[in-house]
Amino acid sequence: MDELAAVPVSQAPTQSRTSDVIIEATGVTKSFGDFQALSGVTMSVRQGEVVVILGPSGSGKSTFVRTLNRLEPHDGGRIVIDGIALTHDVKDIEAVRREVGMVFQQFNLFPHLTVLENITLAPIHVRRWPRDKAEQVARDLLDQVHIPEQADKYPGQLSGGQQQRVAIARALAMQPKIMLFDEPTSALDPEMIKEVLEVMQDLAQTGMTMIVVTHEVGFARAVADRVVLFDEGTIVEEAPPEIFFTAPKHERTKRFLAQIL
Repeated sequence: MDELAAVPVSQAPTQSRTSDVIIEATGVTKSFGDFQALSGVTMSVRQGEVVVILGPSGSGKSTFVRTLNRLEPHDGGRIVIDGIALTHDVKDIEAVRREVGMVFQQFNLFPHLTVLENITLAPIHVRRWPRDKAEQVARDLLDQVHIPEQADKYPGQLSGGQQQRVAIARALAMQPKIMLFDEPTSALDPEMIKEVLEVMQDLAQTGMTMIVVTHEVGFARAVADRVVLFDEGTIVEEAPPEIFFTAPKHERTKRFLAQIL
């Protein structure tokens, strides 16, 4: 069930919050053996913009998002994140990853660490924050994602929705400029999806730059500045949600929407 379907489309932002481009991908290609996952993808994202990527399985949407922080090295084209070109240079990769948070389909929390320890690990060891600062930021973030009472529990003691909210807090603890979400609700039971989407919606309202791969149409309608359809490793269509969902131009988009709406 689409948990945010009741949110009026009119609440969606009609334009980006700023004109500054923070993500620039040009002609990006990626192959896995004989399979061409990305075939010359070009996309720019402005600071503060929320972009939702839709598409069928195998369309390249998750692969594209993973290239933006070098979890998947791209074969060709150019990717620039906040002025830093992503190459094989380890220093550039590390610099980009410090500014880009990512939330995956699976929560990837360390089961032997408490919630608080999961969130403070990277700030202490990567940002070199003192423990008291890292813990205060972590507690503030747990409050932001509406689970402050879970700080001292272990991931195995939490529901799937709570674990994903911890994963969001963990990514935010590094104070990134950009947040990437790769199907963050697809592993959740239906009743847990809404609580995660609400946290993401709140985050979007803060002006965070976000790229979200998801099948949640209600979220896209309510929150996205722009909706993008991927298919066969290319961008088929992109438009503001009020146009994308009601007046798509391409036949492939119309067929896709007919299947999911």
